[in-house]
This record gives sequence, structure tokens and C-alpha cells, in this order.
Amino acid sequence: MEERLADIKKRIEAACKRAGRDVSEVTLIAVSKTKPVSMIEEAYELGIRHFGENKVQELVDKYNELNKKYGDSIKWHQIGHLQRNKVKQVIDKAVLIHSVDSLRLGQKIEEEAAKKNIVCDILIEVNIADEETKYGINPDELIPLFTELIRMPHIRVRGLMAVPPIVDDPEKNRKYFSKLRQLFIDIKSKNIDNGDNKIYFDPDNFNILSMGMTNDYEVAIEEGATMVRIGTGIFGEREYK
Repeated sequence: MEERLADIKKRIEAACKRAGRDVSEVTLIAVSKTKPVSMIEEAYELGIRHFGENKVQELVDKYNELNKKYGDSIKWHQIGHLQRNKVKQVIDKAVLIHSVDSLRLGQKIEEEAAKKNIVCDILIEVNIADEETKYGINPDELIPLFTELIRMPHIRVRGLMAVPPIVDDPEKNRKYFSKLRQLFIDIKSKNIDNGDNKIYFDPDNFNILSMGMTNDYEVAIEEGATMVRIGTGIFGEREYK
């Protein structure tokens, strides 16, 4: 793992250099789904602090075990599809929910966050390549959903997320990363009228673009990613039972 991680960090640095960006602008999220606690501990000892999980129960179990040991220095990201009936389990454990893709899910997050008197950081997931098998909203639905979510006092919309197609050539996904970045810029530059004090949106806090995985994260960084989600590249191939 140490060699793989060192290689990834070098590639991230090189991609940032090509894009004229500072490496501090990119957060590496180790996607630890299906991986045992021992491997997460190894990654933590190698400097990784952000871990992404797809399934809520797996995130909760690992949180309960590892946060006793590491405290709040270990950060959990809910990156998989989130069912409304699971929101209350993850609401105070994930530092960021990457996969908000409907108003109903947003309303449930608002409801559960209000109960705990917290503000939940979220990303809106966009189905950037219009794939039938993927979650996420259509780009045309982004502004209407965004406008509803920023009226919720216990939600802070931090940015956008996408899972582009699995491709053999990462260059094939450049157009999707570029498109997501443009949507991100369009929202960030929007003149949001906060006159009625019912809109909870600060453009300075809208600063996360979660895109790029093991096979295409370098291109994603060149196109503006601030978070890359890498699993296989760090932990090796998954074994699904």
C-alpha cells in the first residue's frame, strides 16, 4: 500500500502542476468500501485522513470502531447512494454526504439534522453522462434542486459530485469533468438574492468538486477536481462476497 500511495501522491502533484494548481487544493479520499479495518488503519498510518464508504452500515460500523481510536482526526464521507430511511444513522458521522440527488432526500437530511441541531454538509450528485444505471440528477434539474436545498437551514450545499462512465481511456471522461466544472462555476457565480434571509448560501463555502476515481483522477484534477475518490489504486482490487 505504501508504494501505491506514494505513486498516487506523485501523480496528483504532477496533475496539479500541469493545471497550474497547488496540491493543497486537492483532497484524497480513500474509498474503503468492503475493506477491513486493518487496511484503513494502515492507510491512516500512511497519512490518509479521509475515507469514503458506499453503504451506511459499513460507515457506521467503521466509525464506531475507528473513531474511538483516532477521534475526529479520521473523516468519513458517504459517497454511495443514500436511502432516506438510512439518513439518521449517518447524519452525525459523515463529514460530507456526496450523493444528494433528490429534493425528498434533501428534506429528510434537513429533518434529521434539525433534530440533532447540526448543519449537514452535502454535495449534489449530477448524472453528468446521462447513464440509466447511475444515480444523480440530470444537469437540467440542478438549478431547481439547488435553489430548494439552499433554503434549508440545517443543510450547507458545498458543491457538486459526479460518477462518470468507466472507461479504458481517461481522456474520454475529460468532457464530463469539464461539463461538471462549468455547472459548478455557473452556480458559484449566480447572484443569489439573500434579501429575505431564508436562503442559506455562501458562495465561499461552495468550493467542492468531487470527481475522478482510480482510472481517471489525473484528468479530473486537470479539470478542477478538489476531491478525488480512489479505492482500487490504494487498497488493490476488491473481493466481493
